[in-house]
Amino acid sequence: MLQLDRRSFLSLTAGLALTTGATLTQSSHALAALPARPPLRKHEPFTFLFITDTHLQPELNATAGCHAAFRKARTIPADFAIQGGDHVYDALGVNAGRASTLMDLYQRTADDLTLPVHHTVGNHDCFGIYTQSGAQPTDPLYGKKYFEDQFGQLYYAFDHKGVHVIVLDSIGITADRMYEGRIDAVQLAWLARDLAAQPEGTPIIVVTHIPLVTAMEDYASPSHTPPKHHALSVVNAYEVLPLFDRYNVIGVFQGHTHVLERVEWHGVPYITGGAVSGNWWHGTRYGTPEGFMVVDVENGAVKIRYETYGFQSIDPHNT
Repeated sequence: MLQLDRRSFLSLTAGLALTTGATLTQSSHALAALPARPPLRKHEPFTFLFITDTHLQPELNATAGCHAAFRKARTIPADFAIQGGDHVYDALGVNAGRASTLMDLYQRTADDLTLPVHHTVGNHDCFGIYTQSGAQPTDPLYGKKYFEDQFGQLYYAFDHKGVHVIVLDSIGITADRMYEGRIDAVQLAWLARDLAAQPEGTPIIVVTHIPLVTAMEDYASPSHTPPKHHALSVVNAYEVLPLFDRYNVIGVFQGHTHVLERVEWHGVPYITGGAVSGNWWHGTRYGTPEGFMVVDVENGAVKIRYETYGFQSIDPHNT
């Protein structure tokens, strides 16, 4: 009998979904072990934009690219946008002057969107974490304060037309001044309380920058040097995913890897939304061009399409 470990299963489901458009679900026998979810509450249909990994910078014509993406985005009827993180490139390892310049550039460019935007913190949106930045932890903008001063809370929730939307902070700052994917204990407790507080059957959408579920490790060539920290996905996703089994989570939207991917686990689609910057403004990333996602929410389900905007890299290094 063929047996698949979790990594192989994720790779298989992602590959089928991307190449055939099919959604592979667990067998009825496997699903029988899961808690029964309550019937979905009715909600009004709406559309939102998932715009992630803009990585705005003065170099590589990125400013013009972001302008073009945002101008196209505002032509699409939508109630709001969710920015999936990594607004700028890069605040982790630069000095305060460069970091401030990047954020000012982003804010000016984002005026093109002309619709409400909900923001997600990305790893590159944390200031001075790397020691080469010269920043000290005592700096008033250090770490996530850089993001908070511009966009507000690191994790939060809001309701829209009968759907509950949860935005998570998936960035863990390590003791040696690096980052990893992590939902910390305080946030995990908050998430459990927030989910439990929703009326039974409420449709729920979750947003995270670093993916909770991804098969990205199967697409990328292994590194010659193992990474010191687990940064490609959330290292403690095993603590988060069981929370979703009891609730009507209709979609989890993710950024960070710059690929277009859908993996289904326990009936929940985990959808990674590509990147406005493509391969960090160097062309396509594993076949995913520069773009953003349009999400239609109707009848307790999410339907997506990926919109490109015609950007041509001046220095293509397609992955």
